[in-house]
Amino acid sequence: MKTVVVSDANSEREFIQFPKRHYRNDPNWVCPLDADIKALFDLELNPLLQKGGKARRWLLYDDKKVVCGRISAFIHPFYGMEEKLRTGGIGHFECINNEKAANILFDTAIEWLKEYSIQAVDGPVNFGENNNDWGLLVKGFTQPVFGMNYHYPYYQQLFEGYGFQLYFKQYSYLLDMTKKFPERFWKIAEWVNNKPGYNFEHFSWDKSEKYLKDLVSIYNEAWSSFKEEFNPMQLDELRKYMEKAKPIIDPEMVWFAYYKDRPIAFYVMFPDVNQILKKLNGKLNFWNKLRFYYYKKTNTITRARAQVAGVVPDFQNSGVESAIFYQLKGVMEKKSHITEVDLSWVGDFNPKMQAIYEAVGATHQKTHHTYRLMVDKSVPFRRFMQNMVKTP
Repeated sequence: MKTVVVSDANSEREFIQFPKRHYRNDPNWVCPLDADIKALFDLELNPLLQKGGKARRWLLYDDKKVVCGRISAFIHPFYGMEEKLRTGGIGHFECINNEKAANILFDTAIEWLKEYSIQAVDGPVNFGENNNDWGLLVKGFTQPVFGMNYHYPYYQQLFEGYGFQLYFKQYSYLLDMTKKFPERFWKIAEWVNNKPGYNFEHFSWDKSEKYLKDLVSIYNEAWSSFKEEFNPMQLDELRKYMEKAKPIIDPEMVWFAYYKDRPIAFYVMFPDVNQILKKLNGKLNFWNKLRFYYYKKTNTITRARAQVAGVVPDFQNSGVESAIFYQLKGVMEKKSHITEVDLSWVGDFNPKMQAIYEAVGATHQKTHHTYRLMVDKSVPFRRFMQNMVKTP
């Protein structure tokens, strides 16, 4: 077996095609868009590369010169800063059920990362934000929502057998919209909703600039207090992301909370486009675009996914999250074709958000693991925020 760097159009095509063959008999796997995978490694399309990030991809060929695995490795220009630990990442790991093959892929990626004096390697992670394509699926092998990884069960043994250790767990909760929600939760939500000074608004494109500025303000204030060193969200990057996602955004699923006109919280949900992408095999050509809009208009999508949320620190125990759910409840009652909401993901280090999901009646459905491998053996391994960990 040998690895080959992805360096031209042919090897890039193989990098994209291998998972399609690998999962061809698995009815749960959803093929991501080919263009989205390519964009991650394109200097003109990925701002992380423009800011000094680095990435490389490899294919693994067996002795018959057939592709039997793939992997990527990358150095995020900001990832790991809060720990003052030089941290690299691996992702796009796909492999046959063969420990030797997996070890060759891991060895290749890690040796490349060592060239940049990396002390720790996390995986499988995304060369981008951690709300998408982050973690290894270890529980709940059903069709994933958009942005959540799906893997074969044997991958867990391949990672752990190589020496990766559990860094943190990611829990995905499912909210059944056909069931009555707990009355106590809604009483609290309604109470917060009616308190003087609070108001709630959903996103609209005609005032998009205002809402995007509010989202950036809330996000940066909320997360800067969570990490020692923080790479703030940039308005221009969020603007580009929202424009790209415009075909799937439902403005009534994106909500903001204000207190005396100060933006204090937001909650973003998207319709689960995986229910359409499942039918497109990674291609978004002219014909598939027509199919996409047809399926969207005919309510093929019956599930939504919570993408990201934020609450400024001085309102994090105010119940404002429940009041946003109160707004969403009214929206979902009008959209009866949406029968479930995937509340993914929340870390095992965030018991407050787990408690909110459980209070609203959601049930734990999936678990992903983010693993860490210590390359610098002089640095002790530590789980992420171990003192906060809660298991559902």
